[in-house]
Amino acid sequence: MFNKILIANRGEIACRIAATARRMGIRTVAVYSDADAHALHVQACDEAVHIGPASPRDSYLRADRILEAAKATGAQAVHPGYGFLSENEDFAQACEAAGIAFIGPPASAIAAMGSKSAAKALMDKAGVPLVPGYHGDQQDPAFLKEQADIMGYPVLIKASAGGGGKGMRAVQQAADFEAALASCQREAQASFGSAHVLVERYVSQPRHIEIQVFGDQQGHYVYLFERDCSVQRRHQKVLEEAPAPGMTPERRRQMGEAAIAAARSVGYVGAGTVEFICEQDGRFYFMEMNTRLQVEHPVTEAITGLDLVEWQLRVAAGEPLPLQQDQLQIKGHAIEARICAENPAQQFLPATGQLQVMRTPAASSFEVSPVRIDSGVREGDVISPYYDSMIAKLIVWGEDRTAALSRLDAALRDLHITGLHTNVSFVRRVLHTASFSQAKLDTALIEREHAALFQAPGVSTDVAIGAAMASLLQAAPTASAGPRDPWATPDGWRLHGAPRHREVLLHEGQPVTVTTTRLGTAQYQLEFGEHSVMLTLLGAQGDTLDIGLNEQRLRVSVYRHGDDIHVFTPQGAMHLQDVNPLTQVDQGHHGTGRLTALMPGKVVALLVKEGQVVKQGEPLAVTEAMKMEHTLTAPQAGTVTAILCAVGDQVAEGVELLRIED
Repeated sequence: MFNKILIANRGEIACRIAATARRMGIRTVAVYSDADAHALHVQACDEAVHIGPASPRDSYLRADRILEAAKATGAQAVHPGYGFLSENEDFAQACEAAGIAFIGPPASAIAAMGSKSAAKALMDKAGVPLVPGYHGDQQDPAFLKEQADIMGYPVLIKASAGGGGKGMRAVQQAADFEAALASCQREAQASFGSAHVLVERYVSQPRHIEIQVFGDQQGHYVYLFERDCSVQRRHQKVLEEAPAPGMTPERRRQMGEAAIAAARSVGYVGAGTVEFICEQDGRFYFMEMNTRLQVEHPVTEAITGLDLVEWQLRVAAGEPLPLQQDQLQIKGHAIEARICAENPAQQFLPATGQLQVMRTPAASSFEVSPVRIDSGVREGDVISPYYDSMIAKLIVWGEDRTAALSRLDAALRDLHITGLHTNVSFVRRVLHTASFSQAKLDTALIEREHAALFQAPGVSTDVAIGAAMASLLQAAPTASAGPRDPWATPDGWRLHGAPRHREVLLHEGQPVTVTTTRLGTAQYQLEFGEHSVMLTLLGAQGDTLDIGLNEQRLRVSVYRHGDDIHVFTPQGAMHLQDVNPLTQVDQGHHGTGRLTALMPGKVVALLVKEGQVVKQGEPLAVTEAMKMEHTLTAPQAGTVTAILCAVGDQVAEGVELLRIED
């Protein structure tokens, strides 16, 4: 077994690997960029080496610097995690040439599966079912469109070298093909260094089911059952669960044997995932093989009781697989939620900023337990535009799917994050949709449940305002000890009538004037709009308050940062602002016709010219941030009078890019 390994990654996966290595008595070396000098994964390892600036291409994608760090620290092996260099055959070969073990498959297997087109040709020979499509080398746009026209729409364009939903577009009609192809190729080139794509028939109502496989250097293979990853947005997974609902033992065996056939055909060693697109009737087709550990591997660990990172380390050190196929069993049900910095209401636009509050439910990290949290950040850290938007993975286990769903809902309720947009409330709403709760799964679930996910009422106004006012009243200064000066006691006393106070809160962008009448030591009457609420302060412990609202008793958490008030209740969360009317300026709409960057990023395409007449909603520019492209559209109809940026420019959030006049 190795004495020391270098972890060529960052974030939660680096922390995850470090935890397993420590338990096995293996020392670890972290690498870090300028942006990660104080990151959690650096502290989780025994040693750390700086490898470059914040940009991945200058740090985590620099194979030469990573190998230099391994040699300098005496690391015997490199674990690439997932992402970055994990599926880079040149890096695997460079490790081998340097006499350093690569904790992953041989370079030949990465090469064979690295190209989706080549992999599908290989799978066809191995007898693994394939989705009809064009997987060849001809990349002329006119030819690819001709192939799509022959297949019939809708079709799916996919980056041949890619993964993670990058360089992938579903095209519903022929008129949209060329623009979608160009966008895919740009994103593929930026993410994977290759613009090569394939085109396939788009399977209607598909389920995304993947099989976890493992191979050792002695030629033994097992499959560790399946995961259902059908719930996706922007072709990226939101929720993953194991085992797949509705999976029969016979279908599981068929898919598992097909996955092993795929792994055996390329001499695979280590952990890999064979992904399948499945029809609702159970038919399945090979989609791709990820030659690395997957983000969602914890759900497999939860139902098998195994540590897959430990298996990786043992196999890479030459040991045989710890268990044979007939020794593997499924116990219970597990679900993983990806907690991301993004704004679901704005088409899941990634968010950046500081984690002002990050309070998590009681959990055991990196272990098989009812609730587990894998994260590479903590309260006070910053989510930057340089890397992935994932904040944490929240994994739960239950005796069955119903128990796991209930446990995940409770864990999401107790997960409090402020400082930036997150998908926590959105994921919780997904759990309550009829489709997910009843396991009616396919990759269009989010679109199908759009009304329940984006139009459903959240926290009631009474609860949100009541909790916010309870926090403000609880924090109000009281009279100091010593001789009592009635004029210095800020209790709202007045000669005639009950003490009254007015507060203006911004609720969903609209000001709400709340009139508070003090009725007793801890009892208040709140009046706002048509609402009249009796508020009782029952107790407080830190940011957690026990309050009474009319006849209802609630426990809420309220976090205040300057004017921002974040309310977390059993119903969900709400963001309010405490407004001082004397300092407010006109909040009317300004800047009509200004197209601004939604977040820090790089301008990768300008789709219009000065003087061009555009319609409202027409695509004008494309920016790239957090590994994804974002198309910016015209805020109004008019004429483009100024283009204030160029392709290749790095722009900050809010910077004006184009100007349009009526």
